Amino acid sequence: MATAHKNTGVPEAPAAASAPEAAPLAANSAADVPAPENLLQEYTALRDRFLRTTNALASAAHDLKTPLSILNGYVELLQSEKLGPISDRQREVLRDMQSSGKRLQDFIQDFLTYSVLETGGLRMQFVQGDINETLSEVCRLWSNRFQQKALALYFLANDKLAEFPFDAPKLERVISNLLENSFKFTPQGGTVWLHAEPYMWERRAAAQPSSSERRRQNLSHPNSVKVSVSDTGPGISPEFHLEVFDDFFRLPGTENQEGMGLGLAIARRLIQGMGGKIWVESDPVGGCKFSFLLPYKPPVASSKDSGKGASKGAGQGKTR
Repeated sequence: MATAHKNTGVPEAPAAASAPEAAPLAANSAADVPAPENLLQEYTALRDRFLRTTNALASAAHDLKTPLSILNGYVELLQSEKLGPISDRQREVLRDMQSSGKRLQDFIQDFLTYSVLETGGLRMQFVQGDINETLSEVCRLWSNRFQQKALALYFLANDKLAEFPFDAPKLERVISNLLENSFKFTPQGGTVWLHAEPYMWERRAAAQPSSSERRRQNLSHPNSVKVSVSDTGPGISPEFHLEVFDDFFRLPGTENQEGMGLGLAIARRLIQGMGGKIWVESDPVGGCKFSFLLPYKPPVASSKDSGKGASKGAGQGKTR
Protein backbone atom coordinates (compact mmCIF):
# COMPACT_ATOMS: atom_id res chain seq x y z
CA MET A 1 0.00 0.00 0.00
CA ALA A 2 1.36 3.44 -0.91
CA THR A 3 2.09 5.78 1.99
CA ALA A 4 1.90 9.57 1.85
CA HIS A 5 5.02 11.36 3.11
CA LYS A 6 5.39 14.94 4.19
CA ASN A 7 7.45 17.05 1.79
CA THR A 8 10.16 18.63 3.95
CA GLY A 9 11.96 20.32 1.05
CA VAL A 10 9.45 23.14 0.72
CA PRO A 11 8.69 25.35 3.71
CA GLU A 12 5.08 25.45 4.82
CA ALA A 13 3.16 28.65 4.30
CA PRO A 14 2.26 30.44 7.53
CA ALA A 15 -1.29 29.80 8.69
CA ALA A 16 -2.03 33.50 8.63
CA ALA A 17 -1.29 33.65 4.90
CA SER A 18 -4.25 31.39 4.08
CA ALA A 19 -6.71 33.41 6.12
CA PRO A 20 -7.26 36.15 3.50
CA GLU A 21 -8.00 33.46 0.89
CA ALA A 22 -10.60 31.78 3.08
CA ALA A 23 -12.38 35.01 3.89
CA PRO A 24 -13.82 35.61 0.39
CA LEU A 25 -15.12 32.01 0.32
CA ALA A 26 -16.97 32.53 3.57
CA ALA A 27 -18.35 35.80 2.29
CA ASN A 28 -19.54 34.17 -0.93
CA SER A 29 -21.24 31.35 0.98
CA ALA A 30 -23.06 33.86 3.14
CA ALA A 31 -24.12 35.84 0.06
CA ASP A 32 -25.74 32.74 -1.44
CA VAL A 33 -28.13 32.39 1.50
CA PRO A 34 -31.28 34.48 0.98
CA ALA A 35 -32.45 36.77 3.72
CA PRO A 36 -35.30 35.38 5.85
CA GLU A 37 -37.77 37.88 4.41
CA ASN A 38 -36.93 36.62 0.88
CA LEU A 39 -37.27 32.89 1.58
CA LEU A 40 -40.87 32.66 0.35
CA GLN A 41 -40.04 34.54 -2.83
CA GLU A 42 -37.00 32.32 -3.45
CA TYR A 43 -39.05 29.17 -2.83
CA THR A 44 -41.84 30.31 -5.15
CA ALA A 45 -39.37 31.10 -7.93
CA LEU A 46 -37.63 27.74 -7.48
CA ARG A 47 -40.95 25.88 -7.48
CA ASP A 48 -42.11 27.69 -10.62
CA ARG A 49 -38.88 26.83 -12.41
CA PHE A 50 -39.19 23.20 -11.32
CA LEU A 51 -42.76 22.98 -12.63
CA ARG A 52 -41.78 24.56 -15.95
CA THR A 53 -38.91 22.11 -16.34
CA THR A 54 -41.09 19.14 -15.43
CA ASN A 55 -43.81 20.21 -17.86
CA ALA A 56 -41.26 20.77 -20.64
CA LEU A 57 -39.78 17.30 -20.16
CA ALA A 58 -43.25 15.78 -20.01
CA SER A 59 -44.16 17.53 -23.25
CA ALA A 60 -41.03 16.13 -24.90
CA ALA A 61 -41.83 12.63 -23.61
CA HIS A 62 -45.40 12.95 -24.88
CA ASP A 63 -44.11 13.96 -28.32
CA LEU A 64 -42.11 10.72 -28.44
CA LYS A 65 -45.21 8.57 -27.99
CA THR A 66 -46.61 9.04 -31.50
CA PRO A 67 -43.49 8.17 -33.55
CA LEU A 68 -42.75 5.29 -31.16
CA SER A 69 -46.28 3.92 -31.63
CA ILE A 70 -45.83 4.13 -35.40
CA LEU A 71 -42.52 2.25 -35.22
CA ASN A 72 -44.07 -0.44 -33.01
CA GLY A 73 -46.98 -0.71 -35.44
CA TYR A 74 -44.63 -1.30 -38.36
CA VAL A 75 -42.78 -3.97 -36.40
CA GLU A 76 -46.06 -5.79 -35.75
CA LEU A 77 -46.98 -5.46 -39.42
CA LEU A 78 -43.70 -7.05 -40.50
CA GLN A 79 -44.12 -9.83 -37.93
CA SER A 80 -47.56 -10.63 -39.33
CA GLU A 81 -45.91 -11.29 -42.76
CA LYS A 82 -48.67 -9.40 -44.55
CA LEU A 83 -45.94 -7.60 -46.51
CA GLY A 84 -44.22 -10.85 -47.40
CA PRO A 85 -42.50 -13.81 -45.75
CA ILE A 86 -39.60 -13.24 -43.34
CA SER A 87 -36.73 -15.49 -42.35
CA ASP A 88 -36.12 -16.88 -38.89
CA ARG A 89 -33.27 -14.41 -38.38
CA GLN A 90 -35.49 -11.49 -39.42
CA ARG A 91 -38.20 -12.71 -37.04
CA GLU A 92 -35.66 -12.80 -34.20
CA VAL A 93 -34.52 -9.23 -34.95
CA LEU A 94 -38.12 -8.01 -35.08
CA ARG A 95 -38.80 -9.67 -31.74
CA ASP A 96 -35.86 -7.81 -30.20
CA MET A 97 -37.09 -4.55 -31.76
CA GLN A 98 -40.56 -5.12 -30.32
CA SER A 99 -39.14 -5.82 -26.86
CA SER A 100 -36.98 -2.67 -26.95
CA GLY A 101 -39.92 -0.59 -28.18
CA LYS A 102 -42.07 -1.88 -25.34
CA ARG A 103 -39.43 -0.97 -22.75
CA LEU A 104 -39.06 2.52 -24.19
CA GLN A 105 -42.84 2.89 -24.16
CA ASP A 106 -42.89 1.93 -20.47
CA PHE A 107 -40.15 4.47 -19.67
CA ILE A 108 -42.11 7.23 -21.39
CA GLN A 109 -45.33 6.26 -19.60
CA ASP A 110 -43.54 6.19 -16.23
CA PHE A 111 -42.17 9.69 -16.74
CA LEU A 112 -45.52 11.03 -17.93
CA THR A 113 -47.23 9.57 -14.87
CA TYR A 114 -44.52 10.99 -12.60
CA SER A 115 -44.83 14.47 -14.13
CA VAL A 116 -48.60 14.47 -13.69
CA LEU A 117 -48.27 13.35 -10.07
CA GLU A 118 -45.53 15.90 -9.38
CA THR A 119 -47.51 18.82 -10.80
CA GLY A 120 -50.73 17.81 -9.04
CA GLY A 121 -52.66 17.17 -12.25
CA LEU A 122 -53.85 13.64 -11.46
CA ARG A 123 -57.35 13.15 -10.04
CA MET A 124 -58.66 9.96 -8.48
CA GLN A 125 -61.91 8.57 -9.85
CA PHE A 126 -63.49 6.08 -7.44
CA VAL A 127 -66.00 3.57 -8.78
CA GLN A 128 -67.67 0.73 -6.86
CA GLY A 129 -66.08 -2.53 -7.91
CA ASP A 130 -64.67 -5.95 -7.09
CA ILE A 131 -60.95 -5.76 -6.36
CA ASN A 132 -60.60 -9.50 -7.08
CA GLU A 133 -61.47 -8.85 -10.72
CA THR A 134 -58.87 -6.08 -10.97
CA LEU A 135 -56.10 -8.19 -9.44
CA SER A 136 -57.03 -11.18 -11.59
CA GLU A 137 -56.88 -9.06 -14.76
CA VAL A 138 -53.41 -7.73 -13.91
CA CYS A 139 -52.17 -11.29 -13.29
CA ARG A 140 -53.58 -12.38 -16.63
CA LEU A 141 -51.67 -9.60 -18.40
CA TRP A 142 -48.41 -10.56 -16.68
CA SER A 143 -48.72 -14.37 -16.78
CA ASN A 144 -47.08 -14.75 -20.20
CA ARG A 145 -43.97 -12.75 -19.26
CA PHE A 146 -43.62 -14.70 -16.01
CA GLN A 147 -43.87 -18.00 -17.88
CA GLN A 148 -41.19 -16.90 -20.34
CA LYS A 149 -38.79 -16.32 -17.44
CA ALA A 150 -39.84 -19.57 -15.71
CA LEU A 151 -41.33 -17.68 -12.77
CA ALA A 152 -44.39 -18.93 -10.91
CA LEU A 153 -47.10 -16.32 -10.30
CA TYR A 154 -49.86 -17.24 -7.84
CA PHE A 155 -53.09 -15.40 -7.08
CA LEU A 156 -56.26 -16.79 -5.52
CA ALA A 157 -59.36 -14.60 -5.31
CA ASN A 158 -60.56 -13.91 -1.76
CA ASP A 159 -64.35 -14.14 -1.47
CA LYS A 160 -64.23 -12.37 1.91
CA LEU A 161 -63.41 -9.07 0.20
CA ALA A 162 -66.42 -6.77 -0.10
CA GLU A 163 -66.98 -4.46 -3.03
CA PHE A 164 -65.91 -0.89 -2.37
CA PRO A 165 -65.12 2.28 -4.39
CA PHE A 166 -61.59 2.44 -5.78
CA ASP A 167 -59.79 3.75 -8.86
CA ALA A 168 -59.33 0.54 -10.88
CA PRO A 169 -56.94 1.85 -13.60
CA LYS A 170 -54.61 3.39 -11.03
CA LEU A 171 -54.76 0.30 -8.82
CA GLU A 172 -53.82 -1.78 -11.86
CA ARG A 173 -50.84 0.50 -12.36
CA VAL A 174 -49.73 0.00 -8.75
CA ILE A 175 -50.00 -3.80 -8.99
CA SER A 176 -48.22 -3.80 -12.36
CA ASN A 177 -45.34 -1.77 -10.92
CA LEU A 178 -44.99 -4.14 -7.96
CA LEU A 179 -45.15 -7.22 -10.20
CA GLU A 180 -42.60 -5.68 -12.56
CA ASN A 181 -40.29 -5.05 -9.60
CA SER A 182 -40.57 -8.71 -8.55
CA PHE A 183 -40.16 -9.83 -12.17
CA LYS A 184 -36.88 -7.93 -12.55
CA PHE A 185 -35.25 -9.04 -9.32
CA THR A 186 -36.55 -12.58 -8.78
CA PRO A 187 -34.17 -15.13 -10.34
CA GLN A 188 -35.34 -17.69 -12.86
CA GLY A 189 -37.31 -20.49 -11.24
CA GLY A 190 -38.51 -18.23 -8.41
CA THR A 191 -42.02 -17.59 -7.14
CA VAL A 192 -44.21 -14.49 -6.78
CA TRP A 193 -47.44 -14.37 -4.77
CA LEU A 194 -50.23 -11.79 -5.04
CA HIS A 195 -52.59 -11.82 -2.07
CA ALA A 196 -55.45 -9.65 -0.83
CA GLU A 197 -57.42 -9.80 2.41
CA PRO A 198 -59.76 -7.68 4.56
CA TYR A 199 -57.90 -5.64 7.16
CA MET A 200 -58.73 -3.64 10.26
CA TRP A 201 -56.72 -0.43 9.91
CA GLU A 202 -56.70 1.60 13.15
CA ARG A 203 -54.85 4.92 12.86
CA ARG A 204 -54.29 5.46 16.56
CA ALA A 205 -51.29 7.18 18.06
CA ALA A 206 -50.55 4.52 20.68
CA ALA A 207 -47.64 2.30 19.69
CA GLN A 208 -48.88 -0.66 21.73
CA PRO A 209 -52.67 -1.11 21.98
CA SER A 210 -54.15 -2.03 25.32
CA SER A 211 -56.03 -5.30 25.84
CA SER A 212 -59.37 -3.47 25.58
CA GLU A 213 -58.26 -1.92 22.28
CA ARG A 214 -57.28 -5.34 20.97
CA ARG A 215 -60.70 -6.70 21.92
CA ARG A 216 -62.39 -3.81 20.11
CA GLN A 217 -60.22 -4.49 17.08
CA ASN A 218 -61.23 -8.17 17.00
CA LEU A 219 -64.91 -7.27 17.24
CA SER A 220 -64.79 -4.50 14.62
CA HIS A 221 -65.48 -4.99 10.95
CA PRO A 222 -62.57 -4.58 8.50
CA ASN A 223 -62.37 -1.06 7.14
CA SER A 224 -59.72 -1.62 4.46
CA VAL A 225 -58.09 -4.15 2.18
CA LYS A 226 -54.46 -5.26 2.44
CA VAL A 227 -52.76 -6.27 -0.82
CA SER A 228 -49.32 -7.89 -0.84
CA VAL A 229 -46.82 -8.91 -3.51
CA SER A 230 -44.20 -11.33 -2.19
CA ASP A 231 -41.26 -12.86 -4.04
CA THR A 232 -38.20 -15.04 -3.57
CA GLY A 233 -35.78 -12.35 -4.80
CA PRO A 234 -32.56 -11.22 -3.11
CA GLY A 235 -34.19 -8.98 -0.48
CA ILE A 236 -33.61 -5.37 0.57
CA SER A 237 -31.48 -4.23 3.49
CA PRO A 238 -33.48 -2.51 6.27
CA GLU A 239 -31.70 0.83 5.80
CA PHE A 240 -33.28 1.12 2.33
CA HIS A 241 -36.87 0.22 3.26
CA LEU A 242 -37.94 3.87 3.07
CA GLU A 243 -35.62 5.05 0.32
CA VAL A 244 -36.85 2.49 -2.24
CA PHE A 245 -40.02 4.60 -2.59
CA ASP A 246 -38.07 7.80 -3.40
CA ASP A 247 -38.06 9.30 -6.89
CA PHE A 248 -35.32 7.92 -9.19
CA PHE A 249 -33.83 5.80 -6.39
CA ARG A 250 -31.73 2.77 -7.34
CA LEU A 251 -30.44 0.22 -4.85
CA PRO A 252 -26.65 -0.11 -4.71
CA GLY A 253 -25.56 -2.73 -7.24
CA THR A 254 -28.70 -2.39 -9.41
CA GLU A 255 -27.61 0.62 -11.46
CA ASN A 256 -27.47 -1.52 -14.61
CA GLN A 257 -31.06 -2.72 -14.23
CA GLU A 258 -33.64 -1.40 -16.68
CA GLY A 259 -35.93 1.43 -15.63
CA MET A 260 -35.59 4.92 -14.21
CA GLY A 261 -36.22 4.14 -10.54
CA LEU A 262 -39.78 5.49 -10.68
CA GLY A 263 -41.92 2.36 -10.38
CA LEU A 264 -42.14 2.24 -6.59
CA ALA A 265 -42.23 6.05 -6.30
CA ILE A 266 -45.28 6.14 -8.60
CA ALA A 267 -46.91 3.31 -6.65
CA ARG A 268 -46.39 5.22 -3.39
CA ARG A 269 -47.94 8.41 -4.74
CA LEU A 270 -50.93 6.60 -6.26
CA ILE A 271 -51.61 4.68 -3.05
CA GLN A 272 -51.38 7.86 -0.98
CA GLY A 273 -53.73 9.55 -3.44
CA MET A 274 -56.27 6.80 -2.72
CA GLY A 275 -55.93 7.39 1.04
CA GLY A 276 -53.74 4.35 1.69
CA LYS A 277 -50.17 3.57 2.70
CA ILE A 278 -47.46 1.29 1.32
CA TRP A 279 -44.39 -0.34 2.86
CA VAL A 280 -41.90 -3.17 2.37
CA GLU A 281 -40.88 -6.04 4.63
CA SER A 282 -37.62 -7.76 3.77
CA ASP A 283 -34.16 -8.79 4.83
CA PRO A 284 -31.04 -9.16 2.68
CA VAL A 285 -31.39 -12.96 2.35
CA GLY A 286 -35.11 -13.70 2.49
CA GLY A 287 -36.97 -12.10 -0.42
CA CYS A 288 -39.34 -9.11 -0.41
CA LYS A 289 -42.93 -8.45 0.52
CA PHE A 290 -44.48 -5.17 -0.63
CA SER A 291 -47.83 -4.42 0.98
CA PHE A 292 -50.33 -1.59 0.84
CA LEU A 293 -53.63 -0.69 2.48
CA LEU A 294 -56.65 0.85 0.77
CA PRO A 295 -59.55 2.12 2.89
CA TYR A 296 -63.05 0.95 2.01
CA LYS A 297 -64.13 4.58 2.30
CA PRO A 298 -62.16 6.85 -0.07
CA PRO A 299 -60.85 10.26 1.02
CA VAL A 300 -63.54 12.94 1.17
CA ALA A 301 -61.84 15.35 -1.28
CA SER A 302 -61.23 12.60 -3.81
CA SER A 303 -64.79 11.31 -3.45
CA LYS A 304 -66.10 14.68 -4.61
CA ASP A 305 -63.84 14.57 -7.65
CA SER A 306 -64.86 11.00 -8.43
CA GLY A 307 -68.51 11.90 -8.57
CA LYS A 308 -67.85 14.25 -11.47
CA GLY A 309 -65.89 11.73 -13.51
CA ALA A 310 -67.09 8.33 -12.33
CA SER A 311 -68.55 7.30 -15.67
CA LYS A 312 -65.40 8.43 -17.46
CA GLY A 313 -63.14 6.62 -14.99
CA ALA A 314 -65.09 3.39 -15.38
CA GLY A 315 -64.31 3.27 -19.06
CA GLN A 316 -60.62 4.17 -18.92
CA GLY A 317 -58.09 1.83 -20.39
CA LYS A 318 -55.12 0.34 -18.62
CA THR A 319 -52.44 2.71 -17.49
CA ARG A 320 -49.46 0.52 -18.37
